[in-house]
Amino acid sequence: MIGREKAKEIAQRALEHSQADQTEVLLMGEDSGLTRFSNSYIHQNVAESNADLHVRVVFGKKIGVATTNDLSQGSIRRTVDEASRIARLQPENPDFVSLPGPKPASEGKGYSPATAEATPEDRAEVALLVCRRALQAGASAAGAFSTGTYELAVHNSLGVEAYAATTVADFSSVVTADDGSGYSAQVAVDWREIATESLAEEAVEGALRGRNATGLEPGEYEVVLSHYAVVDILDNLGYEGLGATPYQEDRSFMSGKLGQRLAGENVSLWDDGQDPTGLPLPFDYEGVPKQKVMFFNQGTAEGVAYDSYTAHKVGRQSTGHALPAPNPGGPLPLNMFMQAGDSSLDDLVRSLRHGLLVTRFWYTRTVHPITMHFTGMTRDGTFLVENGQIVRPVRNLRFTQSYLEALRNVEAISKETKLLRDQLGGCRVPAIKVKSWNFTGVSEL
Repeated sequence: MIGREKAKEIAQRALEHSQADQTEVLLMGEDSGLTRFSNSYIHQNVAESNADLHVRVVFGKKIGVATTNDLSQGSIRRTVDEASRIARLQPENPDFVSLPGPKPASEGKGYSPATAEATPEDRAEVALLVCRRALQAGASAAGAFSTGTYELAVHNSLGVEAYAATTVADFSSVVTADDGSGYSAQVAVDWREIATESLAEEAVEGALRGRNATGLEPGEYEVVLSHYAVVDILDNLGYEGLGATPYQEDRSFMSGKLGQRLAGENVSLWDDGQDPTGLPLPFDYEGVPKQKVMFFNQGTAEGVAYDSYTAHKVGRQSTGHALPAPNPGGPLPLNMFMQAGDSSLDDLVRSLRHGLLVTRFWYTRTVHPITMHFTGMTRDGTFLVENGQIVRPVRNLRFTQSYLEALRNVEAISKETKLLRDQLGGCRVPAIKVKSWNFTGVSEL
């Protein structure tokens, strides 16, 4: 751990050395451990301790960024000088107004001493339980369990001084039994909240149930998407269209659509970096306090996420969604939530007349960002359901489907939510039942 005072000292050295009109210093520290297991035994345990210094300088409307993980005084000075050299070589950015000024941020709620102090033995106990349960069932377990402490400090020449320490525990497992596979995952601030026994049971049961899968004719099917599949939908919505950059460039499905109903009335979706039931972080990578942003309110499009650059372009305030500069992709949601419903997952399955229960998606790729059409495959358990009963596993299917259209056709939502990792951060999501999903072929994988 670098700590608040040491981080401030490093930042002040950089700020004092800079001759730029404006300077920002971003310090990111990591102290983490990872335990991997495969074939039902641990084969790797590694640890990482690192810190990165990012310096952004501004001369008028010219901006330069340089980074280093050498925090010596000489390296700090060289990094500032390099950022300055880069800035002077840049063309002016006519849309740049200013780095953000200071605003009070709340105390962070995303730190757990238990996770910060977690040992390889702690992680091994979790892996052991999953491996033992798989072996008892004649199956094989593979997966990973990581625990880490992360520090973020942001200082700039306009008076921003922000520091937060967070912890994350991240577990995932795939269990295989003959040709069947099952999956489970969870992320938490406190590693003791990882529901190891139920996660082990979930993956093992999925693998056993998924054996001897047979083909199914492609076509339109009603589906129940488990929490793991729903994460992919939210993740891709966030990346493709819930940030201000694609919105302002008219390449987002939200562009020109605010105030219109884009999803079902039962669908509400938002980002909230202050919510302690997620992976909270009190401010963004510019030191701006995070605000709750409602994307869909009962299906109606309400807003997108801003950083200071995109906000200044349209005379708005940043919502606290900046990523480390340089960031041509713009601000993104890192703490997404989907409103829960009033059904259990079993209720959703029982409501299927002739449909599929899908565990998760993988290898999903964008087909069209405006219509939000994606293609991908099912994985780790796809099951045919007839009259509310799972009748047999089916081979993995390829799909091409508009995620927006799917959200317009959500018929029911589970009351249980899970906190899961996505590519951007963390998502708390329910399972959903969708009226129709377009499967285009059978996967060979």
